[in-house]
Amino acid sequence: MTKVFIDGSAGTTGLRIRDRLSLRKDIVILSLPEELRKNENARREMINSADVVFLCLPDAAAVEAVGLCENENTRVIDTSTAHRVKDGWEYGFPELTGRRARIAESRRIANPGCHAGGFIALVAPLVENKIIPGDAFLSCFSVTGYSGGGKKMIAEYEDAGRDGLLDAPRLYGLSQSHKHLPEMRIISGLAKDPAFMPVVAPFYSGMEVVVPLSRDAIRGTAADIGSVYADYYTEGTVRYVPEADEGGFMSAASLSGKDSMEITVAGNEERILLVSRFDNLGKGASGAAIQNMNVALGIPEETGLVL
Repeated sequence: MTKVFIDGSAGTTGLRIRDRLSLRKDIVILSLPEELRKNENARREMINSADVVFLCLPDAAAVEAVGLCENENTRVIDTSTAHRVKDGWEYGFPELTGRRARIAESRRIANPGCHAGGFIALVAPLVENKIIPGDAFLSCFSVTGYSGGGKKMIAEYEDAGRDGLLDAPRLYGLSQSHKHLPEMRIISGLAKDPAFMPVVAPFYSGMEVVVPLSRDAIRGTAADIGSVYADYYTEGTVRYVPEADEGGFMSAASLSGKDSMEITVAGNEERILLVSRFDNLGKGASGAAIQNMNVALGIPEETGLVL
């Protein structure tokens, strides 16, 4: 039996991980009583007693928790932003070239950001195959359900007397300094941060990431891009779907409640749209974390996921 400790199990990501793992017979979940949840010595003991530790904490608290880990055999999977581009940490997106084997060997795994994962899934294979040049300046539009903002935002959106402005989609990250930008650039193999336009909308969960391309800015065609995706995504939880629209529409909630991701190519030969859809709490957070644990433990990576 694999012993798992979720540090930060009261947050949305930690709760979803606990829900998924509680149904498995190969997992024992280690827990602290509520009064010891923030006790450093108690957390240290749990962290070092576990085979796998999920950190579902703010960045500073995640760094602190890593410092409590003294057992070299404990695998730490951090869902915060703190370690995604840090030396000594493996970026937890198994579908990317070479990542699966490195995740399997790693004791320190950084879970991707939700927006970032959708962008990287679309862009990294095309940079790798030289369809998009590494020095390209890209743009990215991404819409997410409000659960991605955590408990405070969930409470705001679900308050019966909420501000009427929350009834419409809201653009944020206006300063172009969103915390996901470093991984979007580095993991995709780009030289420049993309112009990033994240939007939170009044639905609970789901995500749709769009990267527009012009024909004269790439090497190849829309059909070439589809062929790259079809060849690239043959294992794991990312699927290329040639026809993904719902009667001319594409809902950001189409994979809500699931742990998989679908990518597709839309538009026309002159103006191409790359689109990824997934659950911000699934492949965008908890589902990805469990997939990384499965890879690290050497068991089928879809185990315990909803696909």
